[in-house]
Amino acid sequence: MDIRTDLALESFSSEKLPESVHIHIRGKVFRTTEIVIDDDSCLKSIGKGKGRYITLEGKCMSRFSDDYEFMAQELAQELSVLLPEGDILVVGLGNNDITPDAIGPQTAAKVFATRHLSDDENLGEDFFTSLRRVSSFAVGVMGQTGIETAEIVQAITAELRPAAIIVIDSLACTDVSRLGTTIQITDTGISPGSGVSNHRQELSEKLFGIPVIAVGIPTVVDMHTIVKNLTGKKINGELPNMMVTPRDIDRLTERASQLLAFGINLALQPTLSFEDVRGLF
Repeated sequence: MDIRTDLALESFSSEKLPESVHIHIRGKVFRTTEIVIDDDSCLKSIGKGKGRYITLEGKCMSRFSDDYEFMAQELAQELSVLLPEGDILVVGLGNNDITPDAIGPQTAAKVFATRHLSDDENLGEDFFTSLRRVSSFAVGVMGQTGIETAEIVQAITAELRPAAIIVIDSLACTDVSRLGTTIQITDTGISPGSGVSNHRQELSEKLFGIPVIAVGIPTVVDMHTIVKNLTGKKINGELPNMMVTPRDIDRLTERASQLLAFGINLALQPTLSFEDVRGLF
């Protein structure tokens, strides 16, 4: 496959679906497409293995929407079905110094961390002790730390022993209309940097032995893909290429990360209302 995308939705033609691939469409505020792949037969051809890929398509997240609360709740509902009971570790992937790559760190910073609250005997309040134990951190990139992301997450996972990991990252897509309008959730994990051809070690259940749910929003598309989509012609790979991002990327990153954090907080803490979560920001 000569297109560069992290979205399973862009990897399949609905007219020619393999027998192992099933598509279900639902949603209210979002148009939600769930792709279920029964085996790893598509792994070599499109890079998507066995698992569930849920894509939520809606309005541009850089602009305020009257449906914001419903968007957050619908995101939380889709995420909740993938989460097991128990402690959760939330990991923000990416580089906070590069705006299109900052979705992960900015979202992780807004997730309600509760692990320390449940361990604090001085609080003595049922409100805190009834919350799910959640830990959250931004891992940075290898160029900043000199350490593979997977090694850092593996070390923390061994210490905390969570029931599952949620990883958040910026994604790449092929259709410019999906920049900042689409959320993908998958239970197959993620390879950090894959969207920009900077593959690192995969973060998945195979590595950690627990479910790894990846959540991301497309913020970049490469120029070769744009030209190919417009002309229908394959581009010489030796020609210079660049990554293209929306001009309002600063606002998009800020607001999209907030929406993701709302959805994640609601999914992790079902006893909290939207107003409760809003009070945390």
